[in-house]
Amino acid sequence: MKIQLSDHFNYKKLIRFTLPSIASMIFVSIYGVVDGIFVSNFVGKTPFAAINLIYPAMMLVMAFAFMISSGGSALISKTMGEGKKEKANEIFSMLVYISIGFGIVISVIGFIFIEEISLLMGADEAMLPHCVTYGRILLPAFVFLLLQCEFQGLLIAAEKPNLSLIMTVGAGVTNIILDAALVIPFGLKGAAVATTMSQVVGTVIPLVYFTFSKKAILKLGKFRFDFKAFLRCCSNGASEMMTNLSSSLVNILYNYQLMKMIGEDGVAVYGIILYINFIFLGVFFGFCSGSAPVVSFHYGAENHRELKNLFKKSLIVLSLSSIILTVLAELTAGGLSRIFVGYDAELFALTKRAFMLYSISFVVMWVNIFGSSFFTALNNGLISAVISFLRTLVFQIAAIYLLPLVFGIDGIWLAVLVAELGCCVITVIFFITQRKKYNY
Repeated sequence: MKIQLSDHFNYKKLIRFTLPSIASMIFVSIYGVVDGIFVSNFVGKTPFAAINLIYPAMMLVMAFAFMISSGGSALISKTMGEGKKEKANEIFSMLVYISIGFGIVISVIGFIFIEEISLLMGADEAMLPHCVTYGRILLPAFVFLLLQCEFQGLLIAAEKPNLSLIMTVGAGVTNIILDAALVIPFGLKGAAVATTMSQVVGTVIPLVYFTFSKKAILKLGKFRFDFKAFLRCCSNGASEMMTNLSSSLVNILYNYQLMKMIGEDGVAVYGIILYINFIFLGVFFGFCSGSAPVVSFHYGAENHRELKNLFKKSLIVLSLSSIILTVLAELTAGGLSRIFVGYDAELFALTKRAFMLYSISFVVMWVNIFGSSFFTALNNGLISAVISFLRTLVFQIAAIYLLPLVFGIDGIWLAVLVAELGCCVITVIFFITQRKKYNY
């Protein structure tokens, strides 16, 4: 679907435009879940816990990709909305080449220091060799993970959300097939190879399109380094970078607390919650990712009437979705937990209760996710970053350390609900105070 100034996004058209992005996010989550299921059931809970211990360290660096994906797509869409297509192409090419260089540097550094990084994450003697094995297979291909993440947003800016879905499905199917073929005979190494190859597939598909397709709106080619444009991308995407940095740091703190309170079982449970959580939140993130370039386009074109229409309909769609997802999460908590750890009755009971408490947060979480994405799309990276900083770091850190003093281990699982409620108040205030400025 091409975005035009005359477009009026009714509910049907809005859902149709955002659906590929939602499906893409959900499918990414599902093939991540399959990865976890194979490792937990066929390799063991200690290697599974080790993966979940080391992965937040890699996601810290992925903050760069989320920044480029959201900030870059917002600036590119706004530039196209202003009718500057050649400039949009130059910005796009610059971001891709910078990302490739950044990914190579991180791969080398991570590969050399993976053991020290694992110890810093809190790996004990049992987990350390698994962390090192997994990391040293994934890190050489880190640039592919970086680009795959960025292309999900950039493909939507290029008005190719369906190709973003194809990219995700291709990567996911590759991962699932290779998991089935490699995990049982090769253990954790097989899972790492499967993940690596899926990232390669997920990167090659859009690279071929942007390089060779004559119909592509965005083309990968020559560029002149534009420091001002790069700085704007960074500032626009600061909230998404902050979200990822904060989430990774908070995940590390969760693991520290859980290792202290109940050991590696707690880390395994938290890992399972995150796997399942990504499926449900894929609806929110997918919708926001799919709608953000539309918001940026109409903001750049000064089409205030359509901005108001998009804002109102987005609130209605997301609020209804949050209620449905929360109810669904509560009803399926037992079945989803059993898939991962049905072999361990105690671990299953702990996982089920933890996810039922954690998933209550879905009712309010969407407000903050949409708020951060919406202000990024309006090229206001500061407000977006404030929302992300409060939501994923300040309120959660306080809740992680204070709630267990009152509720014990249940306080860990309720921390995200308390954090989201606190941030929701701030997000609503921003919505109200910025309405006249942006005319939504």
